[in-house]
Amino acid sequence: MILLFLLSYVFVFNVAVAAMPKYVFAHYIVGNAAKLTPDQLQSDMELAKQAFIDGFALNIAQQDPSTDAVLQNAYAAAERVGNFSLFLSFDYLSGGPWPVDRVIDTINRYKTSPAQLYYERKPLVSTFEGVGNVDDWPRIREGTGCFAMPDWTSLGPERFANVRDNVDGFFSWDAWPVGKANKSIHNDQEWVNATAGKPYMMPVSPWFYTNLPQWNKNWLWEGAHLWTHRWEEVYHFQPDIVQIISWNDYGESHYIGPIYPDGIPQGAERYVQGNPHDPWRKLLPYYIASYKTASKARIRVTRDTLVFWYRLNPNDSGSNGETTGNCPQQGQPAMDPRLLAEDKIYIAALVKEPSIVLAQIGAGPVTELFASRSGMNTFEVPFGGQTGNTTFAILRDDREVAYATGPAITKQCVDGKVNWNAVVGSN
Repeated sequence: MILLFLLSYVFVFNVAVAAMPKYVFAHYIVGNAAKLTPDQLQSDMELAKQAFIDGFALNIAQQDPSTDAVLQNAYAAAERVGNFSLFLSFDYLSGGPWPVDRVIDTINRYKTSPAQLYYERKPLVSTFEGVGNVDDWPRIREGTGCFAMPDWTSLGPERFANVRDNVDGFFSWDAWPVGKANKSIHNDQEWVNATAGKPYMMPVSPWFYTNLPQWNKNWLWEGAHLWTHRWEEVYHFQPDIVQIISWNDYGESHYIGPIYPDGIPQGAERYVQGNPHDPWRKLLPYYIASYKTASKARIRVTRDTLVFWYRLNPNDSGSNGETTGNCPQQGQPAMDPRLLAEDKIYIAALVKEPSIVLAQIGAGPVTELFASRSGMNTFEVPFGGQTGNTTFAILRDDREVAYATGPAITKQCVDGKVNWNAVVGSN
């Protein structure tokens, strides 16, 4: 019997020994951590570890002058934390392609750290894109002995199949749905087929909204149910590795780590500040344990937990900021963002036993929902034109066992623009 901890004892389950360990990592933008102290880096890792995340994939840009200093601090912090692994993810789009020799030198510099993740007895290495450099990797693998799992998603599965012998596995960046449909595992299955038996790293992300005109980025993807829906897909699909996108990419609104103002890209302050996402991590012990054991029946919830998320501004509150639903730059049809961002509260109730869940906006009517089973239950509550602070509770046997409040839904928009980012709260 193994005990897993999240603040208090949250889950108890039996763990069977797997033939190959399963891992969950979070994508960590090193450039956004340039001004973090070693203690702050260590705190991030401790928070991730509490959520059962195994480590960070360190996204590094070759032209960022802070890269080497942050890497040194990160590996040192991970060694202090213990049982927390890191691997390098070379970003070939931000700052341009990496020279082969520098990739080799960087891998060799950190592969001896006790914090370096080894997969099949080799230091694991990944990328963000780099499809123009696919032929570099045989030389990189020879010069480092690394286990290469790149993200070459823009190639597509068929073209990747032609170059898969250059690498050892594959990581897909395709974590968001197009249009209104829920994200499915169809593309994951295509990538698994293309890898022809090599390990597959599956992406999971809770949200996506970006408005950074200096980088020609201003769109959102459907995200309402994405966090809970995608983890259910992980449970059924059982990939070799999972990577969460992301821990600290504030500019794209899919961060699950703490907000550090110095790491927010210029222009993103409007939609990031005041929109914490930390409570999404409270669902991770349940989902990660489900994935790793491949059996929800082994998990007993011992703390009733409410996690809720919504946008602070209803759709009709202000300007859409010229944001599109979907990304036309990627060949997707542009949609009205209001069709993807519905005026609703989304609730995940992790309960010990069947329970009543209550939700209220301002002084409006109380919505009563029924969590019919122990474990995870999900709901949605329309705004219904209401504004004001939000209130939530879990009732069982005529007794309140959990209570939480959230920030006000308001038609007052920063700079007159609707904030398409989510705010996340919990008890």
